[in-house]
Amino acid sequence: MKAEDPLLVALATFPSQVDQLSQPNRIPSWAGLDMALPAAYPRRPVGVITFLNIRPDNKHLEIDSTWLATSTQCTAINAEAKLLLLNNALETLECVAVEFRTHWHNRRSRAAIAALGAKQDGVLRNHDVWRDATVRDVVVFSIIDREWPTVRLGLREKVRSFTE
Repeated sequence: MKAEDPLLVALATFPSQVDQLSQPNRIPSWAGLDMALPAAYPRRPVGVITFLNIRPDNKHLEIDSTWLATSTQCTAINAEAKLLLLNNALETLECVAVEFRTHWHNRRSRAAIAALGAKQDGVLRNHDVWRDATVRDVVVFSIIDREWPTVRLGLREKVRSFTE
């Protein structure tokens, strides 16, 4: 990735949040990244991904709430954004684990998380009760620090395959 890449440029406001994340008494409840389209597309926001459940005492956080415009799904954007966020979490913040969660019935999301290189840790059955009283099973995935070099290589190849 080069410094002029749009997603890297979109991170220009993100370092201040990273600074806050590294200071135990100034941790925001979440930090987000507004993503920009690759240069071939109009430069406009296309979605959001957030850090959530940040636990500096355990060197652990969750990447959650990935919402992408339909026009950008199945492009390099998700892989490139996750590459940047995982790099920040595992290298800059020195997390030992980054977690992803999704609804059991959201097969598309489960497949996308697994395709990033995350491993399924388990299913939290009857974990969430929604407003309409339906009960949701949550699938938990993670990437741990010792897996990061392999996952990073896979994500870089995935991004490269979209741009060639």
